[in-house]
Amino acid sequence: MTDAAIPVTQSAVERITEQYLQSLGCTIEKQDNQWVIASPDSTHSELLTDGLTLVCGDEDDVGGRDNFEPLHPESAFFQRILSQASERCPTGKIAISSAGNDIRIPEWLRQSDVEVSDADFAPYYDRTAVVILYQVTIETVSEYQSEFLRAIALDARSEEFLPPLEQTFLELTSLDGATVTSDQTEIDPTDARELLDTANERLIERIDETIDDIHHEASRAADAEVEEYRQMQQQRIQELQEKRSSLSSKVDELSERIDSSEEAERVEALKKRKELKSELQDVDAELKDIRRLRDQGFRERQSEIRERHALDVRTKPVTLTEVEYERGEVEFELTMGEHRRTVTVGYGSGVGVTEAIDCASCNEKFSDHTHLGSITRGLKCEDCASLEESRHG
Repeated sequence: MTDAAIPVTQSAVERITEQYLQSLGCTIEKQDNQWVIASPDSTHSELLTDGLTLVCGDEDDVGGRDNFEPLHPESAFFQRILSQASERCPTGKIAISSAGNDIRIPEWLRQSDVEVSDADFAPYYDRTAVVILYQVTIETVSEYQSEFLRAIALDARSEEFLPPLEQTFLELTSLDGATVTSDQTEIDPTDARELLDTANERLIERIDETIDDIHHEASRAADAEVEEYRQMQQQRIQELQEKRSSLSSKVDELSERIDSSEEAERVEALKKRKELKSELQDVDAELKDIRRLRDQGFRERQSEIRERHALDVRTKPVTLTEVEYERGEVEFELTMGEHRRTVTVGYGSGVGVTEAIDCASCNEKFSDHTHLGSITRGLKCEDCASLEESRHG
């Protein structure tokens, strides 16, 4: 999961619920893990009922009591809150200005031994982006579940993806952040639909790794359950074989008694032998059936187990926010020992550096994994700087 995702934890659920209910004018009286909700007469919401009590955490604590609702990430009440909140305000518009905001130093420069002695941003024009917040749920029918909110940001005109803006948006709209003023969006609905389609594709790409991780966990659980079932059936085969051996011995003993017994005792022995032979036939039939299923790999049981562990991935756009931001250039004053160099590069407020810079020696692009190593003879990566130092050392 990248930084632009919010895990829907129990604490996050409680904070979101508390803030949303308070925005409706409700008061909350907390008693251990129970919240008693009182709403004003003027508030009309399907969420609220007379005497509503929320029970945080364990659903078993509700116990079927009237007007008691469990509150946890998968609870129906919390899902209704998300749906109602998005319906009340599905779109909005915010502005991110460079004024009063620190300039984002790119990772390739921040992790470098080169010092940024000064940074100055010159905005040239305004641009519009959209940030779409998705609710993502990945679960199996059995035990594995992951739920989080994921932001996808892209420029409204070029459809360029802007991952740093996603993090900026989440920081601005976080539960701990200051209140952000939101206006009505001005994006045309047709354009919004096209942007949403593009964002959907990127979302699936982004969550592939998370899906794979959960799929591996579910597959391991399914494999373990299949093996446990196979062992249980093998144990059952052994038990039946032992039972068959015992029944066969008893039938043979009775046959010998019948041959040497008097009439009355023989009748009773014949009756008992018939019962044992019938039981022996049942054991043989069960043995034959289990062996047949074993030879087929217990296909039906395997299918049932793996179906229970199959993934169900659901994505739902919750909000679409239009974001106005500034584009221009940032000038970094770099210092390394007695050497100084000025670097000018494209920049966006809330987005950071928007232009790639290459190493002057190997042409590798500076990135989170390729850091600046030297400014002595142009901008060079750490590997090239080390190589140059060894040559001149």
